[in-house]
Amino acid sequence: MLNTAVKAARKAGAIIVRASYDVEKLTVRAKRKNDFVSEVDNAAEDAILAILREAYPDHGVLAEESGARDAKADYVWIVDPLDGTTNFLHGVPQYCVSIALAHRGQLQQAVVFDPNRNELFTATRGAGAFVNDRRIRVSRTDKLEGALIGTGFPFKEVGHVDEYLRMLRNMMVVAAGVRRPGAAALDLAWVAAGRTDAFWELGLSPWDMAAGALLVREAGGLVGDLAGEDAFLENGRIVAANGKIFGAMLKALNAPAA
Repeated sequence: MLNTAVKAARKAGAIIVRASYDVEKLTVRAKRKNDFVSEVDNAAEDAILAILREAYPDHGVLAEESGARDAKADYVWIVDPLDGTTNFLHGVPQYCVSIALAHRGQLQQAVVFDPNRNELFTATRGAGAFVNDRRIRVSRTDKLEGALIGTGFPFKEVGHVDEYLRMLRNMMVVAAGVRRPGAAALDLAWVAAGRTDAFWELGLSPWDMAAGALLVREAGGLVGDLAGEDAFLENGRIVAANGKIFGAMLKALNAPAA
């Protein structure tokens, strides 16, 4: 199953790379405010689903562009064909393909493919996390002071802005730095690889988080919602960090404005 996901991710990555040379020629439409989809998103998703359906015709799918199909099946693939579409459309080389597989609601396989760096992040439940077949681990940072934190702005739902600004202020006061690269799945992969110490974001969809969450867990980190519970795929609020600062992250994010 992991090999099938890798094959699908690489196929999608090839489509995305070819299109990146002529971005200005692409047809783009807005799904809603600040949320765009291009013909590349659709072509990449079609390529992924063709591979997955050929290998596992009985599996369900939850995909960003085409929605849900047999989403109550025992096995469900959770697919984001191009996470970071806005970056892609502006030529910012920070985007990825994200594919996860859940079995009866439990994440089992994960692939995040960064075609710009040719980095393939993979994880299988209980077997660890890897980038290009090299084992990765979360960072050893043990305090928020000195930590580098990733985040994402709530650009699609402005109702989250005031709450988010409180969290951002709290984090800026205590952490060494806050970064907003613009592709949540890749942000989570970077936490798994120890490049950043933690990540949080509001208003995400399951396909933004599923693969990255399994990567972080298999790399020895913790993932939860703002209450530290396992409901992030349902409520779209995610916090990921190494185990030494996860509790401090939750405390800072839930505290009154600094």
